[in-house]
Amino acid sequence: MSRSLILDFDASVRPLADADVVPLGDSQEAIRFGCGLAVLRALGRQLAPVLDALSPAAVFLGSGDYHHVSYLLIERLRSLGERLQIVVFDNHPDNMRYPFGIHCGSWVWHVSRLPFVARVHVVGITSNDVEGGHLWENHLLPLYSGKVRYWCVQKKLRAMRTLGIRHSRSFASMPSLLDAFSDAMAASVEPIYLTIDKDVLAADVVNTNWDQGVMRLEELTSAIRLLRGRLVGSDVTGDVSSYRYRGRFKRLLSGLDRQPPIPDHLLEEWQIRHQEVNRELLSVLGSISHTLT
Repeated sequence: MSRSLILDFDASVRPLADADVVPLGDSQEAIRFGCGLAVLRALGRQLAPVLDALSPAAVFLGSGDYHHVSYLLIERLRSLGERLQIVVFDNHPDNMRYPFGIHCGSWVWHVSRLPFVARVHVVGITSNDVEGGHLWENHLLPLYSGKVRYWCVQKKLRAMRTLGIRHSRSFASMPSLLDAFSDAMAASVEPIYLTIDKDVLAADVVNTNWDQGVMRLEELTSAIRLLRGRLVGSDVTGDVSSYRYRGRFKRLLSGLDRQPPIPDHLLEEWQIRHQEVNRELLSVLGSISHTLT
């Protein structure tokens, strides 16, 4: 089994030992940030032979602008014939409303609609996307049912409680969150697919092009080890790259999200640090992953 696979849309993921690389630069404009579901599924058909042949322990997607590609990697697991739980480490809920298909901030909702997905845990949220008026930008039905559960740090979830949403929780600190998450994982038995957006990490651990959370790298690796014996696949996003969209529509949408630009003189330094973090994540993921059957 290959230890890892890099889907190279944006040249952000620096080399990893024993990694296979699929060059996808020609798809960057079409896939980055968001796309129609038909476009995403066409990419899935293109990638299927590689994914079937390699059964990688981890897939590196590049920038967090590609997190919706996780939907493809999860959807193909219907072939396992089992109910799955999805664990998402992310500073954002990624369960937002998006009327133009699927994008990096809405893919969790699409995953929650897959019939073989039992539950989606989004762990490590410190974003304001879950509070106050921003709550209405989220898909609420999966939160009501508990199929999607937010695990937040220092967020006031009064709006959720007012609406009767009880399954999502906020904690005073990341250690207290991870203690409760450990208990929840121990109380369940389903196989797990794991997806990591490194914006869940504190900015002094690694820099991304989205607002970031408070998790330490050692907290993340410890949380991953909780999934030993149950992991059937994983992916990692949150690397950094600079890109200017050719199309006006995507330039407008990405501008509305107010992503901070990456200083040119820091890009290489940031990517090297991501490479170090990716190596550590890959070491943990490779040691606990199962070969897909």
